[in-house]
Amino acid sequence: MKKRRKYLETKVPACVQSVSAEKTAYKVSMVSIIGNVVLSVFKLFAGLAAHSGAMVSDAVHSASDVFSSIIVIIGVKLSSRESDKEHPYGHERMECVAAVVLSGVLMLTGLLIGVQAVQNILSGDTSTLAIPGLLAGIAAVISIVTKEAMFHYTKWNAKKIDSSALLADAWHHRSDALSSVGALIGVFGARMGYPALDPIASVLICVCIAKAAIDIFRDAVDKMVDHACDTSTEQAMYACVLQEKGVLQIDILRTRVFGNKIYVDLEIGVEGKKTLEDAHEVARRVHNSIEQQFPKVKHIMVHVNPVMMSEDRNAIE
Repeated sequence: MKKRRKYLETKVPACVQSVSAEKTAYKVSMVSIIGNVVLSVFKLFAGLAAHSGAMVSDAVHSASDVFSSIIVIIGVKLSSRESDKEHPYGHERMECVAAVVLSGVLMLTGLLIGVQAVQNILSGDTSTLAIPGLLAGIAAVISIVTKEAMFHYTKWNAKKIDSSALLADAWHHRSDALSSVGALIGVFGARMGYPALDPIASVLICVCIAKAAIDIFRDAVDKMVDHACDTSTEQAMYACVLQEKGVLQIDILRTRVFGNKIYVDLEIGVEGKKTLEDAHEVARRVHNSIEQQFPKVKHIMVHVNPVMMSEDRNAIE
């Protein structure tokens, strides 16, 4: 009973960590929603008052970020649910699904900006465009500063809790900041007599947004197809296992990333003459050591193989 109780105690921090991650994601997402609502209303007012189509489009872009933050909250909430009979390995991949959806929204946003920009460039007619007022430029500067701050804040928290959905939302903030840069260039370009700068800048923004969307999509897919851990993590696990007393060799070490968690299958070699209880004790120490040194490991299966020592081989021969 003592050994069983000690094992259960090592699992408690993982649950606490999951609850903490959910609270962090919820807090960050609520900050994003409130910030985007306020920013969207302000940019829409500035765009209409200053006769800036680019600023009105930028306001719509900011409003789309509210939808992204809601997806993040839903994804993190679902992924934090405890394992059940139908889902014995948990729900971590739901966050990856949220990240895939966000990458799609991000890609669609970039493409819409790019298509509109290309159409404006090909039309070549800029004489009918109204000269935007200075208020639109001020709104663009405020938007750039605010969204860049939200990007760094969200990205820092995403890395802290290892949330791919939250990281995708961070890059959505960056895409909005880049969109505001394009709007700023367009506003001041038009005021200086170069209205074509607006669509040209928008095309470059489209490329940056598309790259971010592809990176987020690839990361989410890697976490959904049982991709192995990186080499450095597996090497660290090898060293951790071999330093445990009684472990003579490692026969198999397999890892797979499940959402933002790691599952490990391990086969170790132990002296064949050891009793079952002693061999189990070695496996228990290895199990606990891996979980303690690698917090992202949610489950590890340790199998023990008997190893015949050299003196035993000589005796048989």
